[in-house]
Amino acid sequence: MRPHKSAEVLPSLLQGPDWPAQILSGAPVLLAYLDAEQCFSYANETHRSWLGVDPQALIGKRLIDVVGRRNYRSAAPALEKAYAGRMASFEGELYNGSERRYAHGNFQPDFDENGRVRGVFTALLDITERHLLELQLHESEQRFFGAFQHAAIGMTLTSPGGRFLRVNAAVCQMLGYSEDELLALDITLLTHPDDMVADAELMAELLAGKRESYQLEKRNLHKDGRIVHVQLSVSLVRDEQSAPLYFVSQVQNISQRKAFEDALHRERELAEVTLRSIGDAVITTDTQLCITSLNPIAEAMTGWSSDEVQGRPIEKIFQLFDAQDGHAIANPLRAAIEHNTIVDLAGKTLLRHRHGFDTPVEDSSAPIHDHAGNVIGGVLVFHDVSETRALALKMIHLTQHDTLTGLPNRSQLHDHIGQALATANRRQQRTALLYIDIDQFKQINELHGHAAGDRVLRALAAQLHRCLPGDELLSRYGGDEFVVLLPHLESVGEAAGLCQILINQCEQIRVDGLPELALRISIGISVYPDDAAEPEDLLQHAETALVAVKAQGLHGYRFFTALMNERAQARRRIETALRQALSRRELSLHYQPKVDAQSGRIAGAEALLRWQVNGHELYKPDQFIPVAEDSGLILPIGAWALRQACKEARLWQRNGQAIPVSVNVSPLQFQHADFYSWLDDVLNESGLDEGLLELELTERMVMSGGDATTGLLRRIRQRGVRLSLDDFGTGYCSLSYLKHFPIDALKIDRVFVHDLTSDRDTATITSAIIAMARSLNKMVIAEGVETREQSAFLRHAGCSQLQGFLFGAPMSAEEFQQLLAATT
Repeated sequence: MRPHKSAEVLPSLLQGPDWPAQILSGAPVLLAYLDAEQCFSYANETHRSWLGVDPQALIGKRLIDVVGRRNYRSAAPALEKAYAGRMASFEGELYNGSERRYAHGNFQPDFDENGRVRGVFTALLDITERHLLELQLHESEQRFFGAFQHAAIGMTLTSPGGRFLRVNAAVCQMLGYSEDELLALDITLLTHPDDMVADAELMAELLAGKRESYQLEKRNLHKDGRIVHVQLSVSLVRDEQSAPLYFVSQVQNISQRKAFEDALHRERELAEVTLRSIGDAVITTDTQLCITSLNPIAEAMTGWSSDEVQGRPIEKIFQLFDAQDGHAIANPLRAAIEHNTIVDLAGKTLLRHRHGFDTPVEDSSAPIHDHAGNVIGGVLVFHDVSETRALALKMIHLTQHDTLTGLPNRSQLHDHIGQALATANRRQQRTALLYIDIDQFKQINELHGHAAGDRVLRALAAQLHRCLPGDELLSRYGGDEFVVLLPHLESVGEAAGLCQILINQCEQIRVDGLPELALRISIGISVYPDDAAEPEDLLQHAETALVAVKAQGLHGYRFFTALMNERAQARRRIETALRQALSRRELSLHYQPKVDAQSGRIAGAEALLRWQVNGHELYKPDQFIPVAEDSGLILPIGAWALRQACKEARLWQRNGQAIPVSVNVSPLQFQHADFYSWLDDVLNESGLDEGLLELELTERMVMSGGDATTGLLRRIRQRGVRLSLDDFGTGYCSLSYLKHFPIDALKIDRVFVHDLTSDRDTATITSAIIAMARSLNKMVIAEGVETREQSAFLRHAGCSQLQGFLFGAPMSAEEFQQLLAATT
């Protein structure tokens, strides 16, 4: 340790530039220097205002004589430590006569040149007010945590990250853990997996300031593994800057209540199943004879649904007439309730259906009692006693069921959804809709005929029905669309699991006459009450989710999200504007040059569709082209693009700048029965040399069409038009298949080109593709070339042509013509 300056130089030190006198004198701290004998060598002016003593009068006096033995004993241990050569601090009570203050002091030893302590610098600060506040805060905390710890319900403090900061005895007892064990865990380890999403979403809303607090029923896991049902009430405490500090949770054990609810649910479920399965019609009412329920047989015989008649008088729904004279008959249930007895219908009685036809019925009416024997309602049990009922029910069945598959049709789907939602609401359960669509079903009809398509639909309906485990409703919504209603959903994971089963099982379907069929389906999912509360909205959201699946490339399932709605609205806006784009001349073609890999000269161009208004891009191609394909607008737009490209290429040809032009063809265009006729007409109208036109096709288009596609490709190639395979390597086509198709060129996708110089595996794969393609006499074109290093690699590897921003961005037809003129 470096020695301090000697005590003899203290006066000069105190007066020097490092310790201005005014700072020492005016500091609100008692500053002093004690020599080796604990005598004052210096005391600042603050001693006068604090102690009422002239600082100069303290010089030479011993510390114990100035502060007194009582104060000296309090500070002595820290002072002894300082005189022993170590920095020391002191905090405690000091007395000035009868006045008691609380102070904090620091004692700094001062060393001579030999390293011996020759004195101590002291600094004493009065912290009485702060100490009082700390005591008050401590007392407040003690009161809070006393109430917290001994509260009758569970209490926890949890960090924003989910760690327990404090738990009370009630929570420990509820979950079977000690306090130390819980403090070592976080909330996710105690939450049932199916309840994590709901809890996390509400917690996120709390953190984001979207709500002040939330209440939630959830399942926690006891230490012994059993489930503890709790009622949770959570709020968030923030600091002065509104940053989250911790969650305060009140936890109440409701396991016993849940057990009672489950028992009651089972009883009600048993009653509902019984009423739905018996062969007789059943109507129940309250004591005022207002209807409370109809079972399915009663719905069929009256023509009313149970939801429609809730609270309506029995006479409005259950209308009885004498079979002999046609006069109205008093409802027997009124007499049964009034006289508290069972009443049967006498004679031949007709029940009038909602739609006017009559059915002979037999009836028995009785009051319903509570546990004390009081009449609380009534029940009508009746059945059809004629063959008319069988015919009527058959007619109803035909109007409500699909004739091809026998499944319920869309006419009754809304009613079933509404009933399921009402039941789910009463039981506080979730309900889900699965909107199912067959991928590329139109191709099955076009390639194999509508009779084969009908066989596929029947096979799919049967397979779906086999995969549904319980009381789920399967409905044919129309065309190749089916809807599955899951009325009792324990968790959203259950819906996801069922979707995966359906997808896997449908791939196994075999249909006579279609041995190579691998049926693929896409599914959109919406959940009540998370996504919507009304049947129509729930259906629409499921359909929106299905559209999102197809936008990602088909075959799979997705849950509805609010973002999908925004995308769907955006797609509708684009579709509306796109319908006017051609007539308003807002669409145009831009051309990106392709250059010869060896000479660098322009060897061709790719026509790229653009949507611009007043020179500004209205929508990007990846925004509007998928909408055009989904809406069918790609057919007129694609026809215009092909005609425009041939027209402009013919203009360049007449100017002595014959450049091959490639045009992208959508699957919908290529699969159209009249595509070849359109192509032939365009070439004849434009007068373009057919060798200057190249059609770019995707791997999926070439691979999925079978013999019909191969035949079409050969006809196009015989016409003299060149064919190239776009984005090669990103689909499922392999080089071994290329020998079966008359393809002239392969385009290596930009994802390979981008990583050429940074990923050895990508470079190796790309080189192999180029070498194998050239061995099959295919031209290889690389797109997305942006650097000279990529260009050099591709040229050395044997690539025929290069395309990308390194050689030019897409430009208007006029700009491209100027570029041609400047390079020829």
